[in-house]
This record gives sequence, C-alpha cells and structure tokens, in this order.
Amino acid sequence: QVQLVESGGGLVQPGGSLRLSCAASGSNFRVNDMGWFRQAPGKERELVATITFNGITNYADSLKGRFFISRDNAKNTVYLQMNSLKPEDTAVYYCRAWGAWGAYWGKGALVTVSS
Repeated sequence: QVQLVESGGGLVQPGGSLRLSCAASGSNFRVNDMGWFRQAPGKERELVATITFNGITNYADSLKGRFFISRDNAKNTVYLQMNSLKPEDTAVYYCRAWGAWGAYWGKGALVTVSS
C-alpha cells in the first residue's frame, strides 16, 4: 500500500505563488513517474504536470511557464511551484504516483486564488 500526502494548499491572492508538496510512503519499490492533476468546481480532473524518475517533465500546454514540477527521489517527494496564480487556477490539486505496484492518488489539496 502506498500513501500520498499533499501539503501546501491554501488561499492566495491573484498574482501570487504557492508551492505544493506530495510525499509518497509505504512503498518498498521505486516510485517511477509522479505528477499533479487538478479538478476545478464543476469540471473534470485534468493533467497539470508529470515528472519521471530521471526528471523528464511534461506540462499541460496552458500552464507552461507558470507552473514547475520537481522531485526529490531520496524523499519520494514531488513538488509543484505555481507562480502568477489566477482565479481560474482555483481547484483541488491531486498528487499521482506510479510504480511497479500500480498507481495511486493523494486525497488532494485545495488551492483557492482570490482577492
């Protein structure tokens, strides 16, 4: 069983920045790809970004240049740096991790962008 625990969500003003973290625990095997998805109210869950074990990244086109994903393999932790936040970035952000044991979701972290 793998547990993913997100942290760093909260309320931020438009134009501000926020960094999310997600720590994976409970796995005896290497965590391969990690990523972030988000789900805004009334919308489907969508990809934000993914990162491979070796650091190859992939972003949703609309978020390139504002959001940055990184990871610390020693800590099995993935980060999402979000800059120049807009009200439309308001969503629950979910961590995702893939490994030989399958794929797991975190419970989500709420990010609210509002003045």
